Amino acid sequence: MDDLFTNTTAADAPLADRMRPRVLDDIIGQDHIVGPGRLLRRAIQADRLSSLIFYGPPGTGKTSLARVIANTTKAWFESLNAVLSGIKDIREAIDRASERRKLYEQRTILFVDEVHRWNKAQQDALLPWVENGTVILVGATTENPFFEVNRALVSRSRIFQLKALDKDALMMTARRALSDTEHGYGKLRVTFEDGALEHLVAVAGGDARSLLNALELAVETTDGGGGETRVTMEAAEESIQRRAVLYDKDGDYHFDTISAFIKSVRGSDPDAALYWLAKMLRAGEDPAFIFRRMIILASEDVGLADPRALGVVISCAESFDRIGFPEGNYPLAEACLYLSTAPKSNSAMAFFDALAAVEKEDAEVPSHLRDPSRDKEGFGHGEGYIYPHAYREHWRAQQYLPSALQGKLFYTPSEIGYEKTIRDEVLRKRELQAAALLGDAAIPGGPTLPGDGEYLSWSPKSKGVEAWMRRLESGRSALLLSERDAIMEAAAPKRHDRLLILKADDGLLVWEGLRRVPEGLCAACVSSEEARETLLRFAASASFNEVELPKIAVNAALSAPSPKEAEDFFDCAVFDRVLAREPWRGIKISAASIADFAASASLLLAPKGSIVFLASPPESGERISRIVEAEAANGLLKVDAALISALKKAENAFFASQKDSGAAESLFWDAKMLKNSFCKAGFDIKVSVIDQKEERLLTERDISAWFNKEKSSWGGAIHSFMGEKDFETLKKLLSDRAKQGPVLWKWKSLLCMAACCASRRNIKKIAD
Repeated sequence: MDDLFTNTTAADAPLADRMRPRVLDDIIGQDHIVGPGRLLRRAIQADRLSSLIFYGPPGTGKTSLARVIANTTKAWFESLNAVLSGIKDIREAIDRASERRKLYEQRTILFVDEVHRWNKAQQDALLPWVENGTVILVGATTENPFFEVNRALVSRSRIFQLKALDKDALMMTARRALSDTEHGYGKLRVTFEDGALEHLVAVAGGDARSLLNALELAVETTDGGGGETRVTMEAAEESIQRRAVLYDKDGDYHFDTISAFIKSVRGSDPDAALYWLAKMLRAGEDPAFIFRRMIILASEDVGLADPRALGVVISCAESFDRIGFPEGNYPLAEACLYLSTAPKSNSAMAFFDALAAVEKEDAEVPSHLRDPSRDKEGFGHGEGYIYPHAYREHWRAQQYLPSALQGKLFYTPSEIGYEKTIRDEVLRKRELQAAALLGDAAIPGGPTLPGDGEYLSWSPKSKGVEAWMRRLESGRSALLLSERDAIMEAAAPKRHDRLLILKADDGLLVWEGLRRVPEGLCAACVSSEEARETLLRFAASASFNEVELPKIAVNAALSAPSPKEAEDFFDCAVFDRVLAREPWRGIKISAASIADFAASASLLLAPKGSIVFLASPPESGERISRIVEAEAANGLLKVDAALISALKKAENAFFASQKDSGAAESLFWDAKMLKNSFCKAGFDIKVSVIDQKEERLLTERDISAWFNKEKSSWGGAIHSFMGEKDFETLKKLLSDRAKQGPVLWKWKSLLCMAACCASRRNIKKIAD
């Protein structure tokens, strides 16, 4: 094993080396990838690593993570430094790994530091052995692996991005070093003048190695007379000089910084734009490169909203060429500020739509637009062309696009800046153009109806993966996926988030959750062991490996599991998002049970966590009276207006009685009850209404269930209000209508996002 992992605890080793983490709990500041429940933590603890690449700035813990893996895994651990090793070293490491695999059936993890330093041939030499499993690659790089590492290696590895440490993490790192009696300065009495330690943390700029090196220098060069080592502000400032700007003109930071600059200018933020401009110039970026990007932006992002922008930037560039630095900073700043504050329009992007049309269909030039100087007599080229200047407005409607592209629009004028003044004129001429070209063309006939489709339904009794897949392939697919996407967009989970999905029997949110949080945790609660087995079978058929599988537990209760149950089920007691879709559909609930649901879920939330769910109140559901009235208006039902009126009154009375019943448990609930229940449980809740609709087939089974006077509360109420004759007439009308095809079914759903308010978080903290 390399000295990097075996000899870093020597007493004379640098402090940064001595303080490297040895176990997962020693790692500071990378909770998004190695916190409780995260994918990488689970993989390390289970010793089930696949190939990994750690990517991030210097001093964020890439090598430290490799050291933790070396201390944890049962596999043999080898390390190489890409700066110091070549193909010969790779082959020797592969030979040793092959021998261990053959003789002892032992896996080999190969850690490659600075993996981006290897050239393509060196990376290619490693590829076959990663692919066949001879070695598991763990790479570390400060450069974006998607640009600097062989695509084939990247495609076979999981990428984890480490972040620069924030001030809290850096302060924790410093205090740990000062208190550690074995590897740090815990045996000394080290104190700091006010602000001195904070200065070291602030100037380290997210780099733990830089901080520890500066801390070591400050302590070691301070006289410890009198038993106390007191670091002054002057010593701290001398120990950590101004940090070099993290910037590589040929590497990842170059592209990231210019990207940040362009996006800040595009977003009309002059302060951010000036900051990124200053960072590039401070790091020695070529001003010609910056001006070139601003010239492009003047056309791409400002465009006709301010046509002067292009001229201003070019003038500033020419001015810089004449005067150079340092005065050249003024035209650079002027161009930056002009673009940042200019109105924006990207309508010039219309060119690429036109280019796509050319590639798709290379149409001929219309005869009247062709050059008449060569073929007018033989082919009539140019005949019929209308000369615009012969008319009062110097314009006349005529065909300019090829016939195959008539009516195609590429340019859409914005309503910003100068372009707003030309918008109305462009649109007016288009209307005249269309009128002239269409002339007396026949008006197309009425809309065509789509062909008959297969409409499938689903119920909780449907079993197996086949039923789940059939739902996605059925006519309900678009509706279900839109609900899924609405929940996920509202929750906005990050790649490393921990999700808990309640009432997840249908799996709809589970699979999307896995896609959204590849480096986090996707846990789910289902109501039965059968549902759990069904989802796990589907996951197995989708080739998820053991670590990537969703964690699924059976929890039939309406409320969320307790933190202890969650710890037992998922090895994780806190989650960043708790999600649910229709958690109360068809279940008898009350305001108290909704509040219990909210309270139990809140105990599982991490700070800044939230509950996001979609639910459809019964009162906002479809009304049979609306369907009957709509179908009568469409001529598909022959029904008296008096019968429709009676049905409306009967349904209104039914829902009013449900609302006023005061029963402890009921199918009835509404948005008001939902908001009150969550607020009483200590939540701030935002609710948005979603209008839903889909085509549904009314089956005889549906109608028989609705119009059952004994078993259906709706049927019993409608029968009592309308009487036997009208009740049976209505039932027959709907039975006849069901044979004619689907009806349009409308209802309203509530998309809810609830977060613990401050008082609730304080109560939870005290309880913990």
